This record gives sequence, C-alpha cells and structure tokens, in this order.
Amino acid sequence: MSGAARAGARPEVVTFGCRLNAYESEVIRENLTCAGRRDVVVVNTCAVTAEAERQARQTIRRLKRDRPEAEIVVTGCAAQIDPDAYARLPEVDQVVGNREKLEPATFADRALAEAEPVRVADIMTVEEQAGHLIGGFEGRARAFVQVQNGCDHRCTFCIIPYGRGNSRSVPAGAVVEQVRALVDSGYKEVVLTGVDITSWGADLPGRPPLGDLVRRLLTLVPDLPRLRLSSIDCIEMDEPLFRAIADEPRLMPHFHLSLQAGDDMILKRMKRRHLRDDALALIRRLRDLRPEAVFGADLIAGFPTETEAMFENTARLVEEADLTWLHVFPYSERPGTPAARIPNKVPKPVRKERAARLRALGAARAEAYLDSLVGTEAEVLVEQNGLGRTEGFAPVQLDPSIPDGTLLRARLDARQGARLVGTTL
Repeated sequence: MSGAARAGARPEVVTFGCRLNAYESEVIRENLTCAGRRDVVVVNTCAVTAEAERQARQTIRRLKRDRPEAEIVVTGCAAQIDPDAYARLPEVDQVVGNREKLEPATFADRALAEAEPVRVADIMTVEEQAGHLIGGFEGRARAFVQVQNGCDHRCTFCIIPYGRGNSRSVPAGAVVEQVRALVDSGYKEVVLTGVDITSWGADLPGRPPLGDLVRRLLTLVPDLPRLRLSSIDCIEMDEPLFRAIADEPRLMPHFHLSLQAGDDMILKRMKRRHLRDDALALIRRLRDLRPEAVFGADLIAGFPTETEAMFENTARLVEEADLTWLHVFPYSERPGTPAARIPNKVPKPVRKERAARLRALGAARAEAYLDSLVGTEAEVLVEQNGLGRTEGFAPVQLDPSIPDGTLLRARLDARQGARLVGTTL
C-alpha cells in the first residue's frame, strides 16, 4: 500500500488495556504526526484477557471497513506475544513489537510500505528503557508518564512479562524532564505509570527506590500541583515512599493495589508474593499515614481451584479493607502460562457470576464513599465538560463551561448515580 495519504486523512491510534498503553499511544501519535503519516491506523493491543484480544480483532475489522485506504498497523502486548496471528488477518498491513512501536523510524516516510510485514524483536533482550518526551495528551487534563516497563515476577496467570520483557527503569533525570515539560504545558496532574512501578530503580546505579523518585519530582518540579501513582504492588513499597506519602500533600491519597485475590491458597497458586494479612497491614499503615486515603484494587474471579468459600474470602477482603474503586476480571486462560495448565477449572459461567458479584459489591462501596463526601469540600481537577476528579479520584460534575484542566475548590452537594454534583467555591 502506498505511503501517500489522501487529502484530509489523519493518523489514528486505537488503544486497549492499561495506562501504560495509553501513554505509549501518545508516543505513537506524535511519531506518526512528525512523520506526516496521515493514512495510518495503529491498533495498540492488550493481552491480559481473551476478551481484550477478541475486541481488538473486532476493531481491526471495523477500522478496515471504515477506512479502506488506510494502512492498518497492529502493535501492543497481544501482537508482541503472537505476531503471526495478527499478520494472518487480511485487514492488517503490518505487525510491530512493543519496542519497535516507540521508535520514530518505524513510522518514517515509506517505512511501513517497505518494511517486512512482521517487525517484532525478542522483548527479553531489551535491557534499557528510554524516556519519551510528549508535548501533551489528547483530550486529557492529566498526563501519564512512563517510569518503568516490564516485570521480573512470574505470576502464574499473567502473560504480560512475555509481552513487555524484564523490568527496566527510566532514569530519574528523564522522568523529571518529562514532568517539567508537561507542567510547563499546563498540566495540573501527572500519573506515574508502568507495568510494575514499585520495582522502579532496581536496575539503575545505586538501586534507588521509588520513594526517592517521588521526592525528587516533587522537589524539582515545585509547580506540579498533583502527583498520582498507578497500580502498586503492596509487598514492594519502600520506606522513602511511605515517608513521602506521609509528608507530601501533593502526592494524591489514592492507591490502586495489585491484590488479585483475598484468599491465601489462591494467592499462593497465583504465585503472588503477598498474603491476605500483608494487604490488610499495608492498608492500615497507609491509612495511619493519610487518614483520607482511598483504595482501589485489581481482583480476579474464578481462578482455577477457587471454591465458593475462597471467593467469599476475596469478597470479605473488599469490605474489611474498605476498598472503593475495583477493577474486576473473570479469570481468562492465557496460553503458555502455568495457570492455564492447572486442573479443576472453574466453569466460565461461574467465573462471570462471581465477577458480577464483585463488581456489584464494588459499585455499592463506591456509592457509599461518594455519599460520605456529600456536604464536604474538595479540590477538583476538571477533565472534560465540567467533569472532574477529587484527590481521592471521586468523579464530580461541575458547570460544563469551566475550562478543561482547571484545578479549583468545590462544594460537593449531592450524589447522582456514580458521580457527585458540586458547586464551585
């Protein structure tokens, strides 16, 4: 297919999955724009579940129908793990790996037309992670900044290390430079993201902990109003990070924990490095440091061998830990993972039913949290059309005429469904 673009065409990046993918999609978008590649559509896939891959294939077919002249490029974790499966799709022009998708040369003029259909290197050979300077994020008031990639752990259910490679950190200086540039562009909140951000620094000289990076950012970028952490591993948090949480009001008191289950036997079979009591102890400690702390969690329902009693242990953990924002997934077999070989599978209808129960429990707890905020005041960062987020990530609807990206104080007047309604003070 010719690299020439028809008049009025524009590059498009469709993103599935995690915040890290969202960040990397912005890198891809900038590289496409700089290369002048207008008739290109990039699908940045996720491999966490079979459903995510099904949705990606469905989207690829739709995109080709909608934009038959465009080159379709597939990348992301699913493409990295099984590139041939996507290369065989008749709608796909090229498959590129997770390393290649961030290289400007991948999308240089005529690069797509002249390259091999599959450009996917062995991700396990990648030893360093570069910082990528991004001028802005399309349609977002908050910005994500990648500080780490890959994972050295091998949870039995997880395919992601095979799509991302081993853990590698972005040097602190590059992170500070990126955050400073985003603040200079007007962003009021930055989210540090990665596959396993609490492992940040382990591969850098001196093995600095994540807490040191947080301190450095808040010291060297004093005009940054809000710093937020993405998903964290409760067994890896370091003492400097605990001190930063206690001392730094600009570090948001919203913590999303990679818990996965609340039953010790299931956690052991998942090869997680924490047990139920470890999670509860961490949450108690964080609440002692920041009484206003709000917690979310990733949870998997229906892991192989999970009995109803084991599932109930997870459901009780949601209540005992007072979790608010839940990301719930029914267990999905990933070929090549140890969990896929575990006998005594939970039937898929039971997995879905248990996931639905957890989601309903999470929705009820979120509503209770929002109700507890009615009548109080909060700092709200407006994201779009007057809808913003508090420090604890509660959604608040304000006047739609308020410009996106405005950080202001508001009174939280009432709850309407899954959001609050507020008035600017």
